[in-house]
Amino acid sequence: MTDLSRGGPASEMMSSRIRAYTLLILTAVYAFNFIDRQILVILQPLIKKELMLSDTQLGLLSGFSFAVFYTTLGIPIARLADRSNRRNIIAIALTVWSGMTALSGLANTYWQLLLARIGVGIGEAGGSPPAHSMISDMYEPKRRASALSIYSAGLYLGVVLGYVFGGYLGQRFGWRATFLMVGIPGVLLAFLLRFTVREPARGHHDGGEVGEQPSLKDTLTYVWRLKSFPFFAFGCAMAAFVSYGTSNFMPNFLVRYHDIPLSQIGLLLGITGGGGGMLGTYLGGTITDRIAKNDPRWYLWLPGLTGVIAIPIGLVLYLTENTTLMLVLYFFAATLGTFYLAPSIAMAHRLVSPRMRAMASAILFFVLNLIGLGLGPVVVGAISDILHHITGQESLRSALIIGSSLALVKGYLFWKGGKNLPADLAAMKKG
Repeated sequence: MTDLSRGGPASEMMSSRIRAYTLLILTAVYAFNFIDRQILVILQPLIKKELMLSDTQLGLLSGFSFAVFYTTLGIPIARLADRSNRRNIIAIALTVWSGMTALSGLANTYWQLLLARIGVGIGEAGGSPPAHSMISDMYEPKRRASALSIYSAGLYLGVVLGYVFGGYLGQRFGWRATFLMVGIPGVLLAFLLRFTVREPARGHHDGGEVGEQPSLKDTLTYVWRLKSFPFFAFGCAMAAFVSYGTSNFMPNFLVRYHDIPLSQIGLLLGITGGGGGMLGTYLGGTITDRIAKNDPRWYLWLPGLTGVIAIPIGLVLYLTENTTLMLVLYFFAATLGTFYLAPSIAMAHRLVSPRMRAMASAILFFVLNLIGLGLGPVVVGAISDILHHITGQESLRSALIIGSSLALVKGYLFWKGGKNLPADLAAMKKG
């Protein structure tokens, strides 16, 4: 792991080794967050066949129904995290979402499975905002995006593991047993987190002055009055819309158009989509920390630029009949499309006080997930179902092309956010 603490002032509460261990455990927790979330995607063909579901219903399982609870509860949990022990909140949340993942394997109907996935969303609401706040307290601003990029790469590590193990276990043991086998280890990790990780001191790299926690109203008012935040928040939402809306249906895409068996799909998507996502998330943080030293606007401009570059790559990958070319292009599209997350979180934390950081993450993730996770899979699934009456088997391919093209909106929003960023940073220095 990169030694992000080198060259910076050592924390009075944490040595570089303890910081690295804490970051490692938090990254593992985030990986479990997405293992439990992604396992549903790889198991979709099996669940769809047994429960006789439509593409729209599949989108609701992993999209809107999950996102409503995940995003809404993220706000009060983040509020609690800004004034209490963040490590304990994450440990409880991990226990809840892993337990509900295991219970998903006991569902006998669509509605039972839907309720279990809502439970996963409730638990996962307590994961990222407290972790973001902890990391920002452990690392100085100029290394914050790099640290957050390592943490955020856990997202795609979870995607890789979810695809690989989900495909193998689902093929061998069935989707019900797979949910049980994936959920239980997360509960064990929660105990490891609770009893081996320290809660970092707040505001160490901000002069040690954390002040009183602002009210919820004051925090919301402050954040939305920033000239850049609304633009890059909705830019993140459109990035997630494209990502969730397309990746959610990749297993079905490979089955329908490339005749790849489920046991191979997990490994292939783990290497391409998951591996590309890990690389892109890590590079997004580390590269922007370097190129934005003299011009912070690149924290937002680079994610917008790479997102737009990914559009023509996506169009070719969905249209080609060459399976090898499709997988190579999917890797590059996933890499370019995931540059946005770590720089956006780092900039959100840079624009607020230490007592607002978990809330800033929760607000950012509220917008990101309600639109991206909540609407992306549902809209793409609905477009596929609508087009099925017109284009037949080509409906999903067309829906994925339409969904990926919306990255143009993402590019504009990040560009506009970058244009407005200097004014926000100048106001921070004055205030």
